[in-house]
Amino acid sequence: MPSLHKLHRLVRPILVILPALGLVAGFIAHLAGYGPWSGPIWAVATVPVLAALLIDIVASLRRGDVGLDIVAALSMTGALAFGEHLAAVVVALMYAGGQYLESFAERRANREMTALLSRVPRTAIRHRNGRLEEVPLDAIAPQDLLLVRQGDVVPVDGTVADGVAVLDQAALTGESLPVQRGAGEPVLSGVTNVGGAFDLKATHRAAESTYAGIVRLIEAAQRSKAPMARMADRFAIWFLALTLLIAGGAWLWSGDPIRALAVLVIATPCPLILAVPVAIVSGVSRAAKAGVLVKGGKALETLARVRALVIDKTGTLTHGQAEVVEVRPLADLPPDEVLQLAASLDQASKHVIAHALVREAEARSLGLFVPTNVEEVPGEGVEGCVEGRRVAVGGIHFVAARAPGAGAAFAKGDHPMGAVLVAVAVDGRAAGLLVLADRLRSGTEDLIQNLRQAGIGRIVLATGDRREVADEVTAELGLDAVHADLTPDRKIAIVQAERRHGPVMMIGDGVNDAPALAAADLGVAMGAKGAAASAEAADVVLLVDQLDKILGAVQTARRSRRIALQSVYAGIGLSVVGMIVAALGYLTPVEGALIQEAIDVAVILNALRALRG
Repeated sequence: MPSLHKLHRLVRPILVILPALGLVAGFIAHLAGYGPWSGPIWAVATVPVLAALLIDIVASLRRGDVGLDIVAALSMTGALAFGEHLAAVVVALMYAGGQYLESFAERRANREMTALLSRVPRTAIRHRNGRLEEVPLDAIAPQDLLLVRQGDVVPVDGTVADGVAVLDQAALTGESLPVQRGAGEPVLSGVTNVGGAFDLKATHRAAESTYAGIVRLIEAAQRSKAPMARMADRFAIWFLALTLLIAGGAWLWSGDPIRALAVLVIATPCPLILAVPVAIVSGVSRAAKAGVLVKGGKALETLARVRALVIDKTGTLTHGQAEVVEVRPLADLPPDEVLQLAASLDQASKHVIAHALVREAEARSLGLFVPTNVEEVPGEGVEGCVEGRRVAVGGIHFVAARAPGAGAAFAKGDHPMGAVLVAVAVDGRAAGLLVLADRLRSGTEDLIQNLRQAGIGRIVLATGDRREVADEVTAELGLDAVHADLTPDRKIAIVQAERRHGPVMMIGDGVNDAPALAAADLGVAMGAKGAAASAEAADVVLLVDQLDKILGAVQTARRSRRIALQSVYAGIGLSVVGMIVAALGYLTPVEGALIQEAIDVAVILNALRALRG
């Protein structure tokens, strides 16, 4: 049995085709000399659309919604009752076309999301009777011993059973650089293992773990999210009242129900039914071409109205990964040679910091050598031979133990807050320090200023990272407030507090951002590298890892909304003039339908301007 949503998807194209075919068939019958058949053909083609419309109206009234669909239903019903079948089928075709446009936009967004989102892990590797077995998450119980491989997302909360775990916690806590956990130390579900494989002793079931709790927060935030009315709905009540007033007045004044029908036909709100969806869908399409996925027209309308921005740090304002920001030689070696030797040795390591050194060396076009006799202490460092020289790379204590007297040299100098220091020794002597940090995205300061110029008056940071790191990273951005050390529920509180400044947009990329994205009036996720949970909870997804894309999306949304409003005001203004002329008896229902069609063409052509830059 198909769901009501699926049934709508199947029926809406048919509801467009039937009145279109009926309109053509009626004219063919008239031209072929079977004029009396035209009216019944048009009437039959109108009835399915009217029936579907009445069902939707009843469902809307039960929810307490009063929309412009009532005017379309009255005009079709009146036209059929008074024998104005041509007017009825024209109105039916316009109404069905507008509904199909809106549903098409939603289907397109959902199809894109299915391809974008990755899956949350549903199984884990468990030790059992000296063997490894893959089991569903629901089968894991406290005290079970699990194997977490490199690249795996930790499936449940637990503790490190043996060895050292190197974990990327950015998705949960906002910490951009990896952390180490030794035997007996706690590990949260939802973090990623970026080091070697380790054993995890489960302390909670999957449903009771951190990740599951965040999912519950998302669901609660979505339920509490205040709905915003669509643009067309905000015109519904007053336009419906005006239409009924003019139509009723024309009938009472003239005693001719056909005048009232002509008023209803020309009042059919096609500038709203058609022009608004066309402009909004055009905006959604244009945003998608620029790498921004907007999940439907309602999200684009909300994007056009945002006045406050809450933004995450790690992976959003910053790149979300360690990068070499400075090479400090401590001997007579030039900086590039220090990096070259360290990166050459680190080619043998899977550590995330090692990968960062190799990336930087390759970016500087430094030729890397093949290391030999490599020995690695997981989570601490690597030593080996590079071009006949003994090289050690890793933490200060690890390298100092292999280079007597180097500890004092490594301890000198100031370092950026939140930075990671990688020590390098060559042939038993301190050779240099590599400073790594999560850098601010280039152009971020200009982006913040441009967003303000685009109408977003308040911009605040909300991060799970430490206060001192957040302050240092955002010092030059001129933000209105900086909130640090936040848990997911406290991020929701920040979003709700900012609503006093207007509709709130939240931008984030981690699992810890997902509840706040769901609670905001508009959630924006960094989908290229972000977590599936944040992209699922968001209304807008940046498909490329470029924060500045949001500026173009805001501008596109505001332009689309402005064009939609132009079409609405022009179309309704012309419709009101036509209603008055019809009330005075100068227009028949068919003439009213044709004039309304001309108005529709004009406002739709104007709405299509939203496709252009």
